[in-house]
Amino acid sequence: MLDWLSDAWRDYGIFALALIASNALIGFMLINAIFSVWLERKVAGRIQDRLGPTRVGGKFGWLQTLADGMKLLVKEDTIPAAADQFLFRVGPYIALVGSFLAFVALPFGDGVVAREMNIALFFMLAVMSSEVFGIILIGYGSGSKWSLFGGIRESAQMVSYEIPMALCVLVPVVVAGSMNLGEVAKMQSSIWNWLIFHDPFTFCAFWTYFTCAMASCKRAPFDLAEAESELVAGFHTEYSGFRWLVIFMAEYGSMFAVSGIACIMFLGGWSIGVPVELTTFFGETIGLGTIGMVIGNVINVTVFLTKGWILVFVMMWVRWTLPRLRIDQVMMMCLKYLIPISCVLLVGVALWTLWIPAPIQRYIAWGIFAVSMGATAWLVMQMITLAKLPPGTGMPGMWRLADEPGYHGAPKAEKPA
Repeated sequence: MLDWLSDAWRDYGIFALALIASNALIGFMLINAIFSVWLERKVAGRIQDRLGPTRVGGKFGWLQTLADGMKLLVKEDTIPAAADQFLFRVGPYIALVGSFLAFVALPFGDGVVAREMNIALFFMLAVMSSEVFGIILIGYGSGSKWSLFGGIRESAQMVSYEIPMALCVLVPVVVAGSMNLGEVAKMQSSIWNWLIFHDPFTFCAFWTYFTCAMASCKRAPFDLAEAESELVAGFHTEYSGFRWLVIFMAEYGSMFAVSGIACIMFLGGWSIGVPVELTTFFGETIGLGTIGMVIGNVINVTVFLTKGWILVFVMMWVRWTLPRLRIDQVMMMCLKYLIPISCVLLVGVALWTLWIPAPIQRYIAWGIFAVSMGATAWLVMQMITLAKLPPGTGMPGMWRLADEPGYHGAPKAEKPA
């Protein structure tokens, strides 16, 4: 890209591109955090039969998170007297760096990546695991037993769930034969080529990976490091102001990063699901990512962001739906179930690739695709049907008033004679 520059100016050009890319990624992490906080409030409001933000920014409260961010910037940033001054200050930034570095190798489109690597998947998993150092320093440096307990819980949880998560992403690597995220995404140009539908093992690996990713990102029902009934707010109890904002920027950044890995390794990356090709006047066939090099990449990035935010939405959906587990249940689920399951999936996909004939693989893949599309269509229709019902009527067993006939011990209405 910079070959036209002389040797004397090439280093300056590389530095300028790196500076632009880093600022763009930091800006994306900030925008992603603002949007995710707003979305989480709206999702929580919808599930709990509330409205969510409605004041700042019109009917839907678009600017509420921005207003909260401005409040955090001017809020007094206190440090407890018993805290370690240096560790307390540096902990949130170490966690943020671990989350930020994952975006360096994450391709948002065909060639839209800060640094393309042949081992991009390994790099992302490695740098995201460094976030745990920030969590430990936050808990230990706060000088509070609640923060310390939360930090130790979270470090044990993150380190444990990284094992099945890494094993699950190796399942599509066995099929694709590459850890270059860009190459893996290009292999899935059409929806029936998405690796989630390739075989039963990749299908199960996606759901196992997504479960481990939620636990690794401290999301409910695995958020025992932030159990307010026993640990107040967990490892970040003593934080306020800008450093509290940095901690949650890291959390929402990690949520999108693990969702981005899931999109690329299982859900086609930036593919819209249908192979789109155009023929130029010179007889050359070009794909969607090369239509003017701009329009195609804009579409690619939009599709990728949409897929990533849909998975983030599912994480929020699960958080506000399922009850929180106990810490022993969280660790038992990883060590006794998810690690053996991920090992079986890895061995199974290797044997599947070697022993199952290609025609049988193709027919089974089509069957998985058909069943998945049918289940998705049914789920969407159910959601549309429930959304049209008046509030309080979608789940009558849960929302009936106590004086209504048929509610718990209330007398049932008599049948007409």
